[in-house]
Amino acid sequence: MGLKPDPTERLARARGDLRMGVPVVLTAPSGAALVLAAETLGPGRLAAARALGPAVLAITGRRAATLKARAYDGDLARVILPGDADVAWVSAVADPKDDLTAPMKGPLTTERGGAAELHRAALALAKAARLLPAAIVVPVADGAALARAENLTLAEIGEVVPVAVSPFAPVVSARVPLELAESARLHVFRPADGAEEHYAIEIGDPDRDRPVLARLHSACFTGDLLGSLKCDCGAQLRTALAQMGQEGAGVLLYLNQEGRGIGLANKMRAYSLQDLGFDTVEANHRLGFEDDERDFRIGAALLERLGFGSVRLMTNNPAKVERLRGCGIEVAERVPLKVGETRFNHHYLATKARKSGHIL
Repeated sequence: MGLKPDPTERLARARGDLRMGVPVVLTAPSGAALVLAAETLGPGRLAAARALGPAVLAITGRRAATLKARAYDGDLARVILPGDADVAWVSAVADPKDDLTAPMKGPLTTERGGAAELHRAALALAKAARLLPAAIVVPVADGAALARAENLTLAEIGEVVPVAVSPFAPVVSARVPLELAESARLHVFRPADGAEEHYAIEIGDPDRDRPVLARLHSACFTGDLLGSLKCDCGAQLRTALAQMGQEGAGVLLYLNQEGRGIGLANKMRAYSLQDLGFDTVEANHRLGFEDDERDFRIGAALLERLGFGSVRLMTNNPAKVERLRGCGIEVAERVPLKVGETRFNHHYLATKARKSGHIL
């Protein structure tokens, strides 16, 4: 291999580039394209990209439905940029913050026919970078030549949308006595693809031959750290640790998949939309995300890495049970975790029960 980056390292570089507003080049059997994230787009690079050829703004099918744009590709739409489209126009299509105060003039014209795999990969990369799922895509004749000439990251779509979850390496573990569970040890795991680290809090010395009391807890900065009353996350975290402490054994995976996998900034965008009257699912859809963007293969991989093949899963979400089972982990029991309801999150919890099947 020498010194050059491997595919997972190129993927990490591509995510970082998009977050800084730097374009990347994606290649596929159908061709190649220059890709820029809509959220970090600047006027200079937009003009330079459009000079290369016809540009489209790729948005997800969820966002297209909000804008009444035809998604001929099903899960995405390729919106043709008008001749006078500028950064403000792109932002208005990508970001729903002004949908109600400044409705789109439309109708938006979308491409029909031809391959959409590069556009699909561009949206996956934007999501992985925790940006709004919208990207400028410009087909180019020779992607490798363009990447060399402009010193841009070049990646294949198979690197952007890997079939398997990135392998995890244990970094360190140390004893950390907790207020709710004094016999705790914190394990830090780092993925090979340069994405966020994830953590496991092991309580006591759980028997690897028996189902372990476990929780897959998605990071919630607002609830876990700030004590937000808009969700039940902080209460669930503390209750799970307390129950594990009382039983003397358990494992809590603290997964950096904030906002059901959309990231803190996008979660705050969803909160802003909720202030306008949309529920949590509707807000995600208006942003262009699915109800739940988390990858439960991460939790399964960490449980296996720790030597656990069977769990008593602390959750109110039957879908989490099924998704974990689908990843090869035996769920011997679902342990309810009904805590944390407040006057601020009553409607949020009701929506989780009604639209996401949570048992509350």
